[in-house]
Amino acid sequence: MLCQNLSYPICADAVNKPAPPMASIYDRQRTGKLIFIVVSVIAVIIFLIVSNNLVKELAQQERERMDIWAKSTERLAKADANSDFEFLLQIISQNNSIPVLVTDSALNIQEHRNFSLPDKADKDIFTYSDLSDRNKKYLSQRLRKAAGGHSLHELARSNPHFMELEVYGGSHQYIYYEDSILLRRLSLYPYIQITVMVILAFIIYIAVLYTKRAEQNRVWAGLSKETAHQLGTPISSLMAWTQFLEASGTDPSIVSEIDKDIRRLSTIAQRFSKIGSRPELQLEYLNQTVTSALQYMRSRVSGKVNIDLRLSDDDHPVMLSQELFEWVMENLTKNAVDAMDGVGTITITTGTDRDKAFVEVSDTGKGIARKNFKNVFNPGFTTKKRGWGLGLTLVKRIIEDYHRGTIFVKESTPGKGTTFRIELPLAG
Repeated sequence: MLCQNLSYPICADAVNKPAPPMASIYDRQRTGKLIFIVVSVIAVIIFLIVSNNLVKELAQQERERMDIWAKSTERLAKADANSDFEFLLQIISQNNSIPVLVTDSALNIQEHRNFSLPDKADKDIFTYSDLSDRNKKYLSQRLRKAAGGHSLHELARSNPHFMELEVYGGSHQYIYYEDSILLRRLSLYPYIQITVMVILAFIIYIAVLYTKRAEQNRVWAGLSKETAHQLGTPISSLMAWTQFLEASGTDPSIVSEIDKDIRRLSTIAQRFSKIGSRPELQLEYLNQTVTSALQYMRSRVSGKVNIDLRLSDDDHPVMLSQELFEWVMENLTKNAVDAMDGVGTITITTGTDRDKAFVEVSDTGKGIARKNFKNVFNPGFTTKKRGWGLGLTLVKRIIEDYHRGTIFVKESTPGKGTTFRIELPLAG
């Protein structure tokens, strides 16, 4: 069996300890996020409904105030010597927030109140005829836009912002009013508040994500360096034992095989020591590096696994850490073997696409559900009965963090197989 050889770096996934059901954990995390989003949307909807109801109530109150204002204006127009002018004028003058226009049936404005005029010199003038031409034009445009070509009589029956007054001699006047500044602000306030909340939530999310990633980096670096340190002592001891076996006349072929595995362990330790520090990238040729990585694998996989190597005609130069990239290829190949239960075909293809070189590793195994295309790279995610789900996480970090490349599941069909694709920038 492949993982019976302890020199293989990914055999840590085959430690005889049951793996936690990480796949179900990520499913629960996804469900939790969905629930959070749904609850947040419901909360926002409730907030908007409450706010809109409040705005409607305030709008109704302004309508009632304008009804009183309109009736007072109507009575003042019909007033005689016995009318209480002071009371009526007091009611009219109390409107200092709701914009109002008083017009005749021909859209000729007679008076105005509480409009923010472009010419501020007329702010204390209420009679339309006394306004500047600029202000007259401004108010006329506001009224005609609100009327929309309809008659004032028709608007007074259908539009709550228009009112009809009967004044002296049976003639009519019309009142047009707009929502107060306070009401307009209140109607916008919920949306402004929601926008601010979304922005703050996004900032918090980015901060948490950055902190989480930084913490993961520290854990990875610490774990890797500690692993390399722990491997150093037994490797040195094993080297001494091989020298002893060689000196004691042990079969040279046996000693040679032991020495190969010791060198392999030493390579693994060097790989772990480089995690957490920026490796030095050198100009390498992709086909050559892939071939070198697979030479070790061919002798350690089952004879029931066929490795089909399809290299491009041109060997493409890329900037690589050869040791780490070979580790990537070994991981992907080992995962493919596990996915096929040790029986099937692994196809490895190289080539270029625009300004990138690529490697594709395809298998004829179990496949991956589409919902897990990204989850497979998360720490701890595994569908194996045994394993810790760290192999693909390590692969992703090596490719993306150290080689400025990308790795993703190109395609996968349950029961038919999976294709992983690595893309690296071409050198030069």
